Amino acid sequence: MIQRGTVAIVLAAGTGKRMNTAQKKQYISLKGYPILYYSLKAFEESQLERIVLVTGEEELSYCQNEIVKKYGFQKVTAVVAGGKERYHSVYNGLMAAKGPDYVLIHDGARPFVTQDIIMRTLDGARAWGACVAGMPAKDTIKIADKDGFAKDTPDRSKVWVVQTPQSFSYDLILPAYQNLIEMEQNGHTVTVTDDAMVLELFGCNKVKLAEGSYDNIKITTPSDLSVAENIIRMRLNMEIK
Repeated sequence: MIQRGTVAIVLAAGTGKRMNTAQKKQYISLKGYPILYYSLKAFEESQLERIVLVTGEEELSYCQNEIVKKYGFQKVTAVVAGGKERYHSVYNGLMAAKGPDYVLIHDGARPFVTQDIIMRTLDGARAWGACVAGMPAKDTIKIADKDGFAKDTPDRSKVWVVQTPQSFSYDLILPAYQNLIEMEQNGHTVTVTDDAMVLELFGCNKVKLAEGSYDNIKITTPSDLSVAENIIRMRLNMEIK
């Protein structure tokens, strides 16, 4: 049974510099809809209770009118401004979520999240407090030294490529983010690349890995758009069959 107060925080505040387009990547059309539409639609159709959309301050009105209202996303209860870095945006989203039981933090530029992935990570968060989507690495990974030479080769069977959503007990992830922000405000340099890392550094809870999908890509570069179009085409063909 889904607990009340289960909230998805969908992040759409990035600038998307690597896309090399005038339009920010989350609003680029993908088969007739903005990329962000697909992520919001997945959570709208899920059993989660609410969605908090985090976007750029200058896009608040656009998202409210041209995304949320236009496509009828009734579970989006707040559209809030992000911050300078991703972790600032997540923190703003956590504050806007207002004390749910669990939060699922998701990149709006990952349009192919499925109901199965959403539920696997949520169930994992219920069981272990923290659970993130990911997939085992297909390729051998090399650790480089500061001069660009291969330094180490981790066991591929233990290497996962992490995705979103990343799901947490709110009472675990909020204090971790508060510690991160406090450390930054005290003048310390902070480098974090995902939400699980925040909990690993500033919390006291292990993070469970759950199966995502190799299709659950993050659209970052122009070539990713071509891959995304192919994924949609294949899914449509499967539905027709």
